[in-house]
Amino acid sequence: MPLSLQSRFCGNVHIIQCQGRIVAGDDAKSLEAALDMASREAPRIVLHVSEVDRVDSIGIGLLVRYASRLRKRGGDLRLAAPQPFVVTLLKLTMLSSVLPVHPTEDEAILSFLDRPMDQKSQGKTGPRVLVLDQSADLCSFVRTVLMQHGFEVKSASYFKDARILLQVDQVDYILVGPDSEQCCYTTILGSLRALAPKATALQLAADFKSHDALAASEALLQLFGAQQQFVNSKSHAPVNPV
Repeated sequence: MPLSLQSRFCGNVHIIQCQGRIVAGDDAKSLEAALDMASREAPRIVLHVSEVDRVDSIGIGLLVRYASRLRKRGGDLRLAAPQPFVVTLLKLTMLSSVLPVHPTEDEAILSFLDRPMDQKSQGKTGPRVLVLDQSADLCSFVRTVLMQHGFEVKSASYFKDARILLQVDQVDYILVGPDSEQCCYTTILGSLRALAPKATALQLAADFKSHDALAASEALLQLFGAQQQFVNSKSHAPVNPV
């Protein structure tokens, strides 16, 4: 079966779900392109391989190469939920220590999330925000604007990922976007309350994505009660999204 890939973020972890085979040719090239794009955005990558049914030497070589590249940047590549033949293959090739394996996707993600958002060594003191929306672009926009104004921000595409992040970090705000799965706002917030009982719940307007960038930025800051105008980017050093 040809390789198909789906990507998403959970905080500063990039998850790539693979289905099919990781072998020489177009399949390896597709995965290489996905890993290359993911590594530019976040050096922490989880490869979900529960539906991978074949891996050859080129596929293993590709994974080892990217794991090495990511470690040089302080990140890593970790495999989640591999089938038994993949585990056996790694043992026989003595690559188990090079490509860490976790039995579930959640455990692989949590293995990366070992530093809380409010860690003093990071020198951050701003309000902590968790953004939940299926649109990676919307999350990136919200994350960047809020970080420019002193907030600490993590985002999740899915409800299950938001729960994982809240198991590790406490937040001051939970911001739900207009495309937060096919589930109502009150249901989502009700489920997250147990993990973040002190967090203030906020929701982006249904037409938020239709605003131009300036209007959307101002609406976002007003939503958080920020008593400041949207500042021209020339007067602030740019902040890269987490």
